[in-house]
Amino acid sequence: MGNFFKFESDFVNTLHCIPMQIRMNLDTCGIKLKLAHWNQLSDEERQTLVEKPCGTESEIVAYSNFLQGLVVEKTGSPASEIAVESAPPWMNATNIPATTKQKAAEFGIDIAIEQWAQLTPLQRFALIKLSRPSHENKNFYPALEEFGLVHL
Repeated sequence: MGNFFKFESDFVNTLHCIPMQIRMNLDTCGIKLKLAHWNQLSDEERQTLVEKPCGTESEIVAYSNFLQGLVVEKTGSPASEIAVESAPPWMNATNIPATTKQKAAEFGIDIAIEQWAQLTPLQRFALIKLSRPSHENKNFYPALEEFGLVHL
C-alpha cells in the first residue's frame, strides 16, 4: 500500500495529486516531477512508485531510473533534476527548521524538540514541505493534529 496521511485522504484513493511519500522520494533521488508528468502516469505506474523502495543508494538509483524512464516514455524528455541534500532536514531529529517553527507558531503551537524527535522522517518531511512559504498551507494544521502536536 503506502504511507499516506489522513490529511491526504481527499486524493490518495485516485492519486491525482502527488502524495508526501512520493514527494520525499523525489527529493531523495533529485527529481522535480511536475503534476502534469504525474497525471500522465497510469494508475498502475503511480501505484508502483508508491510501493517501490527508495532508501538505500541502489534503491534510489533504481527509483530514479524507473521514474525517468516513465517520464521519457510519456513526454519524450526526462524530468528536471534538483540538487539532493546530503543531510536533508527531515532526517535531523534534533533541529526544527525555522519556517516550520514559525508556521506552527501562527497556530499558537510550539513544537518541542522532543516532539520533533518522535516524528518519523516522513512526518518531519511533510511538516517542512507544508510550512514553506511557496506552498499552499491548508494541510499544515491538520498535519499537526494528525501527528499529535496539537494539545487541546
